[in-house]
Parts: sequence; structure tokens; C-alpha cells
Amino acid sequence: MKNSKILLYSLFHSLGVLAYVLAISWFLSNGEKIFNESGKPDSFLAPAFMLILLVISATITGTLVLGKPILFYIENKKIEAIKMLSYTVGWLAMIAMIILFGIIVLK
Repeated sequence: MKNSKILLYSLFHSLGVLAYVLAISWFLSNGEKIFNESGKPDSFLAPAFMLILLVISATITGTLVLGKPILFYIENKKIEAIKMLSYTVGWLAMIAMIILFGIIVLK
């Protein structure tokens, strides 16, 4: 696979992680409104839901970050696997820096 194609795929996977993280962040920031409108204290189901959400999130983001590199590795395309993983982590690091910069600027 061409290096530019790997770079593009890694960008799309990183943007998928970003979209998922933003959706979960929105959900968690509105959790009080969603789950506790009645004013009743939370039951044991809220922590159980959060733990299941953690497992689902780890699976989704793990698949987006590691799925294609593992497939490359299994197909004996080890160089492509390392590039794909490195590029994806690099994109995620750049996205994190952009978000951090936005937080600092918006303060």
C-alpha cells in the first residue's frame, strides 16, 4: 500500500476516534440531565452503565487505532503496520495538541 494511502487512512481513523470521543464527551457532560431529572439518587445501575461504556469505548477506539495495523501485521506487511500505527498515534497527538491549544486560548 502506498505511503500516502496509509497516511490518509490513519487520518480517517484518528478522526473517527475524535468523533467518538466528542460524542461520548457530550453524552457525559449532559449525563446529569439525562439520568437524574427526577431528583432521585442514582442507583447501582449508573456505575454499571459507566463501566460497560468504558469497555465499549476501549473496544471501539482500540479497533480504530489497532485494527488495520494488526491486519497488516497478520498479512506479513510489518512495515505498513508500523507506519499505520505510528501515523494514527501521531494524528491523535496532533488532535490532542489542537484541543489543548483551544482550551488554553478559550480561557
